Amino acid sequence: MTQLSLPAPAKLNLFLHIIAKREDGYHELQTLFQFLDLADELNFKLRSDGLVVLENQLEEVPQADNLVWKAAELLAPLRPDPGLGVSIRLHKKLPMGGGLGAGSSDAATTLLALNQLWKLELSLDQLAEKGLQLGADVPVFVRGQTAWAEGVGEKLQAVQVPESHYLLIHPGCHCNTGAFFSHPRLPRSTPKTTAKAALQQLGSNDFTTLARELYPPVEACFQWLQEQDCQPWLTGTGACVFAKVSSAEQGQALLKQLPATFSGHPTQGWVVKSCQTSPTHQALAQA
Repeated sequence: MTQLSLPAPAKLNLFLHIIAKREDGYHELQTLFQFLDLADELNFKLRSDGLVVLENQLEEVPQADNLVWKAAELLAPLRPDPGLGVSIRLHKKLPMGGGLGAGSSDAATTLLALNQLWKLELSLDQLAEKGLQLGADVPVFVRGQTAWAEGVGEKLQAVQVPESHYLLIHPGCHCNTGAFFSHPRLPRSTPKTTAKAALQQLGSNDFTTLARELYPPVEACFQWLQEQDCQPWLTGTGACVFAKVSSAEQGQALLKQLPATFSGHPTQGWVVKSCQTSPTHQALAQA
């Protein structure tokens, strides 16, 4: 195999609570991850000159900070032949900073693809451990199963959650994750729960109140969905908001009514379906 194309899917946090702040500054959390059929796509092509080449750059992200680049560089020292290189092209569909895990997903797909193309023979456990160096969300994308997560998000337990259709909306703003985690009004001592109990509290997210208060487009999105008799939920630290719909047809009907802007910010919307197994792993099984 000399080339490979794989999706890098979005994720939803169906539940997200902050349990404590650790002495090292990180936050202990409990969250429920599920993947979507909405994805970036990455194309990988082997090179024989040992170089890692990003064929297209993200304008807002310097190459040194690009998680695709960092993932490739992380695995490069493990190549059995230093002459093996790769050219990578990223086709971006997921909004950055939307709470969908886009950068982490791109990094995880890069780890999975290069493990195969470079014949590194690393286990998923080893790849997930590597991925944690790139970000707390990377391991769940590497493992590729709907999961209950604890710690900083790296302690994963596979769970079964029914697949559903959602209307997913990006209200056009970027929520500052760092500012949220340092905000004095962020809940930091929500009582611990279990994966089973969380399934009865889907949509509970400790960042929701702050996101709605600090970002008018998020608040406007919540209000619009409520006017459509939908229950809006925030994913991650935002800004994306989602609502469960009974069918793809209901989602498409709502999408046609989506306002072009919220509080002056241009909106994006998708009708998506959640997946028990990541589309990346589905594609790898067929490669």
